[in-house]
Amino acid sequence: MSGLSLRKLVKTYDKTEVLHGIDLEVEDGEFIVLVGPSGCGKSTTLRMIAGLEEVSSGVIEIGGRVVNNLEPKHRDIAMVFQNYAIYPHMSVRKNIGFGLRASSAPKAEKEARIQEVAGQLDMLDLLDRKPSQLSGGQRQRVAIGRAMVRNPAVFLFDEPLSNLDAQLRTQMRLEIKKLHQRVGATILFVTHDQVEAMTLADRIVIMKDGHIQQVGTPSEVYHTPANMFVAQFIGAPAMNMIAGEALENGDISLESGGRIAVDAAPGAGRKLVLGVRPEDLSTGAEKPILTGKVALREPLGHETLIYLETPAGEVIAKADGRRPPEIGAMVELGAAPENLHLFDADTGATLR
Repeated sequence: MSGLSLRKLVKTYDKTEVLHGIDLEVEDGEFIVLVGPSGCGKSTTLRMIAGLEEVSSGVIEIGGRVVNNLEPKHRDIAMVFQNYAIYPHMSVRKNIGFGLRASSAPKAEKEARIQEVAGQLDMLDLLDRKPSQLSGGQRQRVAIGRAMVRNPAVFLFDEPLSNLDAQLRTQMRLEIKKLHQRVGATILFVTHDQVEAMTLADRIVIMKDGHIQQVGTPSEVYHTPANMFVAQFIGAPAMNMIAGEALENGDISLESGGRIAVDAAPGAGRKLVLGVRPEDLSTGAEKPILTGKVALREPLGHETLIYLETPAGEVIAKADGRRPPEIGAMVELGAAPENLHLFDADTGATLR
């Protein structure tokens, strides 16, 4: 068993508390992604699990045993950092094989394992090169290979793809996904990129200011966000937010000038925020919720993002890539009721 448990995990620097009692249960073999803006505490959490940061209070369990006071080498984890942390004087073969230095396996078996990992990372022809002869992406693959070669109980990835170009980042996402499918290990992956989080994770942990905002599958955090922060952080472009107020008849009056009816209306006079994703806004709706003037178009090939000027501010929608509305055109937009999100204006919590 190599599951992971965090209970009431707190980290304090001097008198400043930066992690506020994190609770998280990770199942054996689960791929968990910690995501959030810079300074939210995701990397600090990962480093505490790895044993690189001291735990101020709380409990960390790996495979059913408390590891708070264990050295990193005794935790059966492998960590891949944003900076490559590979040895410049060693060849690729020796860098990848460095993770096997404590293994009692025969030399031939170790070499076979190195060859297997190098093949998975498309680095067989680079095994005799030194890091100075590699590109940045190749160096990062060496660092990942060094973690892969050990088959540890838990893999910890700290933004390992952020230094790679877009094409290689996509390729490495696939390699990491294949790694997880092959070894079935528990993986914790830290990133600030919500696309990486959505494409890699079994479950996503969204963090802000040292607190967990929501834990759920990619579908859950996208379609049923727990609050406004999650709703706007997950999804690109971000969810549109339109201020409004609940009316006595159950409708909601919007700053955009529109009005909508909801199934379970809040009390009259309550300040609300309506959230709607750009892809859920469409023209020709029977009951438009907003009207705006097209100020900008952003062609993406199969679709075009249109930026609208409305009484409620800028709103983004998606239009047909072949026939988008013209700049300056007035457009009416609506959305299906099931695609609308309601949030409390004061707390940001979801109301639906």
